Amino acid sequence: MSNAPTSSLPMPEAAPASATAAAPAGGNAVARKAAMAAAAGTAIEYYEFGVYGYMASTIGPLFFPSDSATASLLAILAVFGSAFLMRPIGGIVLGRLGDRVGRRAVLLVTVIGMGIATGIIGLLPVAASAGIVAPLLLLAIRLAQGFFAGGEVTGAAAYVAESAPKGKRGFYGAFTPVGVAVGGALAATVCGITTGLLEPAQMQAWGWRIPFLMAIPMVVISSMVRKRVEESVAFKQFQEHSEPPKAPLKEVFTAHMPAVLKVVLLSFGQNVGYWVGLVFMNIYMTTYLKYDKATVYWIMAFVSLTMAMLMPLWGGLSDRHGRRKVLAIGFCAYMVLVLPMMMLMDNHSIGLAFLAMMVVALPMPIVQSVGYPTYAEQFPTRVRYTGMAFSFNIGAILGGGLTPYVATALIGSTGNLLSPAYLLMGGAAVSLLALLGVKETASQALD
Repeated sequence: MSNAPTSSLPMPEAAPASATAAAPAGGNAVARKAAMAAAAGTAIEYYEFGVYGYMASTIGPLFFPSDSATASLLAILAVFGSAFLMRPIGGIVLGRLGDRVGRRAVLLVTVIGMGIATGIIGLLPVAASAGIVAPLLLLAIRLAQGFFAGGEVTGAAAYVAESAPKGKRGFYGAFTPVGVAVGGALAATVCGITTGLLEPAQMQAWGWRIPFLMAIPMVVISSMVRKRVEESVAFKQFQEHSEPPKAPLKEVFTAHMPAVLKVVLLSFGQNVGYWVGLVFMNIYMTTYLKYDKATVYWIMAFVSLTMAMLMPLWGGLSDRHGRRKVLAIGFCAYMVLVLPMMMLMDNHSIGLAFLAMMVVALPMPIVQSVGYPTYAEQFPTRVRYTGMAFSFNIGAILGGGLTPYVATALIGSTGNLLSPAYLLMGGAAVSLLALLGVKETASQALD
């Protein structure tokens, strides 16, 4: 792992020795281990959310039987969104623990909790055998997943930022969303293989369980990776000189509200971009445009992996040219690309749909890779976990938990298949305006 090549990627120039020594950060070897551990755990979180999104049209009628396919889909997406309601609560509880006892232990808890909850979904009874109990159990599990997810990706991003050398936080921080993309790609791959090998009747009967159960071996591997890393460098240095905050959330509210607002608005656009620009596009192409499900899953897997490979590139560019400039490119690209690409998808050609999906996903690695280190740089070490977890998860509720449901509802109420494009464009515009109030932090040492 420590020998992974990075020379082909754009790397920032080395900071002066005095500045590097003053920064509470580790060396490249420490940063590489932290980045791999962060990516491994984050992949679990987004594998689960991806599987749920990809399987939504299949499991909707199983848990919410209805004469209307749209009604079943809306119901299953409402349960999907419920997990996001628990994320701020998980962020508060797990963030407090992370700021008081350390990042490493909490990140081990989040990855195990997410993985076990995902596997349990694959064991749930359906409405035909359990009645109202089936959707209630699904809702309970989704709420548990949301709780653990509330401390996962932001904690991983904080951990990597605190372990990376000054001037390279963008590059190493990009590996947290690499886990996001890899998790989504694994979800699409497993769903594609399962759907391709089984008949529709088999998928309805038992095949839908396989992608959820596959989370169990994945969580074993991810937890083993995380057990081998040490506490972040910045947090260890903080512990040597300061007492942990007694009430991190109160301190965030009283001393860091401007940072909270900035992260909420930026993460809103980031989440809209991911959940509408990638996950909802699966529903759009399979449910509304009637493309073959297995083919669309493979397209999503390829797109996700391609975007993952681009993330360190954009993270490194943000170290050189600044977070604000690179993020602005990503949000502007969303606003320009999504509408014409959705129109291109609706040409009854899977080749054109694939091309359009590749193009509309291009802003994702920009916003994802640069967003997380930017959020980490808005808060000091003593409350970084809590500040990031709470702020990001509020943005995730608004931009992620609600948007697949809203996008589906917009199409149902207006009959306009392009209406989700305007949702994504609006989210990007909000974040682009929020960037005006964000101070450039790429070249600064962590507080």
